[in-house]
Amino acid sequence: MITKESQRLRSITMMLLMAVLVWSVTLQTCIARKGRHWRHHHSSYSSSSALSDSLSSKKPKSHHNSRSHKSKPQLKTPPPKSGSPVLPQPPQVQQPPPSPQVQPPPPPTPLPLQPLEGSQEFNVLDFGAKGDGMSDDTEAFEAAWASACKVEASTVVIPPDYIFLVGPISFSGPYCQANIVFQLDGMIVAPTDSESWGRGLMWWIEFTKLKGITIQGTGVIDGRGTGWWQQDNPFDYPIDDDFKLIVPLNNTVQERPPMPIRSELNGMPSIKPTALRFYGSIDVTVTGITIQNSPQCHLKFDNCVQVLVHDVTVSSPGDSPNTDGIHLQNTRDVMIHTSTLACGDDCISIQTGCSNVYVRNVNCGPGHGISIGSLGKDSTKACVSNITVRDIVMHNTMTGVRIKTWQGGVGSVKGVLFSNIQLTEVQLPIVIDQFYCDHSKCRNQTSAVAVEGVTYEKIRGTYTVKPVHFACSDSFPCVDVQLSGIELKPVQLQYHMYDPFCWKTYGLLNSPTVPPIDCLQIGKPARNGVHTDHDICV
Repeated sequence: MITKESQRLRSITMMLLMAVLVWSVTLQTCIARKGRHWRHHHSSYSSSSALSDSLSSKKPKSHHNSRSHKSKPQLKTPPPKSGSPVLPQPPQVQQPPPSPQVQPPPPPTPLPLQPLEGSQEFNVLDFGAKGDGMSDDTEAFEAAWASACKVEASTVVIPPDYIFLVGPISFSGPYCQANIVFQLDGMIVAPTDSESWGRGLMWWIEFTKLKGITIQGTGVIDGRGTGWWQQDNPFDYPIDDDFKLIVPLNNTVQERPPMPIRSELNGMPSIKPTALRFYGSIDVTVTGITIQNSPQCHLKFDNCVQVLVHDVTVSSPGDSPNTDGIHLQNTRDVMIHTSTLACGDDCISIQTGCSNVYVRNVNCGPGHGISIGSLGKDSTKACVSNITVRDIVMHNTMTGVRIKTWQGGVGSVKGVLFSNIQLTEVQLPIVIDQFYCDHSKCRNQTSAVAVEGVTYEKIRGTYTVKPVHFACSDSFPCVDVQLSGIELKPVQLQYHMYDPFCWKTYGLLNSPTVPPIDCLQIGKPARNGVHTDHDICV
């Protein structure tokens, strides 16, 4: 019995010992597992912190980003139980302070647009021009031109909304680059003091010996010529000789006023300048601008080749003396179109040495019409050929289409067409005058500039003095003059009116005319003057 009881106690004791042993082993395993879990979590946390620090150094964080203040929770290790080994606490990882917000740099300022290759602009304001209408801007214009001259296809800019006072100036080659543009959108005015002109100049603004020069824009060239006009007659400037054909109804002719004292003439020199002149240049274009109140001629081309003028306005009073609109001399291959010309002399004047000139769609008036000549003055040689003038409107002009030559000259005018000319109250619509003389008296001479091959067609409108005036040389009569579609009706104003007049004029009437031009001699003269080989135009 005792033995059985003793064995039961031994068994229970053994079971308890085994239970304690099992519990002890289990507890050590759990603690070990907890240690390994802390080390793994600490390693992960350290890696995460390092990555976070790396990102923080590359990308600034916003102070207002809530995610920048959220850190991973700290692992709390429970206190060890009694008898268990004391594990070290993980070190506290100190979070770096949030990086200050860095403002992004401002975008770079765009560079100014560079001019296209082969082209560059030179604004006169950048060279010191004031543009106030009172300061002398001549030097600024000269400096701008000097820079533009060095660059092919450059542009000199005269900006709008400025008035530039510029004295006599020459924009000259021949060492300038080609195809320079003079962009005129402002206003250029001439000085009115005599000191600026010295003893007198033939031009105010001049372009010389250039290739490919263009004047364009919407600007104005104002010659302010009133002071010059007032002293014109006293200094015996030439007057248009065809005034002699116009006789008022009261048969009185206004005499020239007595010569005033010099001080009454504002001290301006007797030589009057042309406003804008081109000399010795090739491929010249003038378009868009207005030229007004020139002391003498407004726009002149001398010794030029390939000239184009269009959409140009010329404006000066009808009584301003010797103020031709466009003047051509020794110039060939010219086209003038779509322009309005109002002045005190010829709207267009075609002088010696001109050939291949084409004029169309021009509004002329007031003025003295469109003229070839005067030619052969002082016994000089004059050659003009291949001239076409068509689609013209004229109103209140002295003459319409005219050829005028001096006695004693040599050479010829040939190959001329005047077509589709509309006239309103023109005093002398059709004129050939080989006895032209702008002096008080000229001596008779036998030699003359020959006129041949002139055609008039579709010339219609009204006249106030005489419809046709043909006065040709006895020695060199006008030949091959052809007329068709002529319809000219009289309008009685304040002048005596006359029938058509012809002298030594030969040609052909290709259709009936109004009024009848019975004075034209049909055919050719029995004999005609002969020029020497030296005098003949080639």
